[in-house]
Amino acid sequence: MGFGMGNNNGASSSSSRLDLDPAPLLPHHHHHGSSAETGGLSSQPKTFANVFIAVVGAGVLGLPYTFSHTGWAAGSLLLSAVAALTFYCMMLLVACRRRLADEHPKISSFGDLGDAVFGAHGRFAVDVMLVLSQVSFCVGYLIFISNTMAHLYPVFSSSSSSALLSPKALFIWAMLPFQLGLNSIRTLTLLAPLSIFADVVDLGAMGVVMGQDVAAWLAEPPAVVAFGGAGALLYGLGVSVYAFEGIGMVLPLEAEAADKKKFGLTLGLSMAFIGVMYGLFGVMGYVAFGDATRDIITTNLGAGWLSAAVQLGLCINLFFTMPVMMNPVYEVAERLLHGKRYCWWLRWALVLVVGLSAMYVPNFTDFLALVGSSVCVLLGFVLPASFHLKVFGAEMPWPGLLSDLLLVVIGLALAVFGTYTSLLHIFHSSTA
Repeated sequence: MGFGMGNNNGASSSSSRLDLDPAPLLPHHHHHGSSAETGGLSSQPKTFANVFIAVVGAGVLGLPYTFSHTGWAAGSLLLSAVAALTFYCMMLLVACRRRLADEHPKISSFGDLGDAVFGAHGRFAVDVMLVLSQVSFCVGYLIFISNTMAHLYPVFSSSSSSALLSPKALFIWAMLPFQLGLNSIRTLTLLAPLSIFADVVDLGAMGVVMGQDVAAWLAEPPAVVAFGGAGALLYGLGVSVYAFEGIGMVLPLEAEAADKKKFGLTLGLSMAFIGVMYGLFGVMGYVAFGDATRDIITTNLGAGWLSAAVQLGLCINLFFTMPVMMNPVYEVAERLLHGKRYCWWLRWALVLVVGLSAMYVPNFTDFLALVGSSVCVLLGFVLPASFHLKVFGAEMPWPGLLSDLLLVVIGLALAVFGTYTSLLHIFHSSTA
């Protein structure tokens, strides 16, 4: 799920299995046999690649702008801390599933684990967080597409102060009829191969962006800072958490790993590689453009055909990815509100909600910070620590208990204050 695909992990992290295989590299079976029964399971290199696909999301595009607020050194330290903490919380989920394997042998997703640990309330909590995260990713997609298209093709001009009639909003209105049609498709299996195409395009796009960064820096190095204001740290934390959001895929990935004992090592190496890649992308983007770094780094590119092709390619990827990402939302919504039956008008209503939300959010990276600070912190840190505390609490020594409790308390505090800070950024951006 390259950064254009923005966390396709959600497609399999829903509490119920979907027909759509979200990670094309995963084999299509889910047995949990002994080490001798590893035929068809994922080797370590394939597991490494699957983690990369599951984690690398749209948040990478906002990292250079984030570093312009936090400073390049502070931003890099935040990324490293979030990468380590995300890895730790992923392994907490794996530990919980392994402990409960005898009593609950069919735990295949985050939601299944929530049900096994806390019953229906646990499944509901995971469902709510996953739905909110998936909807948020799709809002981010529309913001990215509309802002990029308005930058590339300024065909709409508007003197209206209404968010519903801005050039960005007009591009969203133009997309909505096509999105309503795509999101009405019952089975989206035919769209699944787009994730492979997106990875190729997106990795190429990262290379183009970094090449342009070097050229811009060599032409005229701007002034940059290593450490920004303390108030920017929560903002940077939110974007970093969003960038690493992929915890919903860890249980399916671990289940498909041929060598379960080495899964933690493979996961750790993959997360470290992603962290280094993110850091380089963020630092190079900020160092190249300084205070002129925009919320979507691709809009800092020059006016040549190559940069236009890169931005257009990313927009096309996201456009066709949106119905894939909304599928888990429909699965939960139709299960809760329509007796598990297909409901076109419910899907259309949700698409309209996503579109209207995107029209009212002025800044792409501000929105990433809001989602990361609220939903992703709860989903990635608070819920795993809560599950681990419930499963192992009676037997853990006090340092383990304390670490889980601190993770829950600090996660909740970060969610509250980070959400407040991000909302302030969005409010100031909308009134500027």
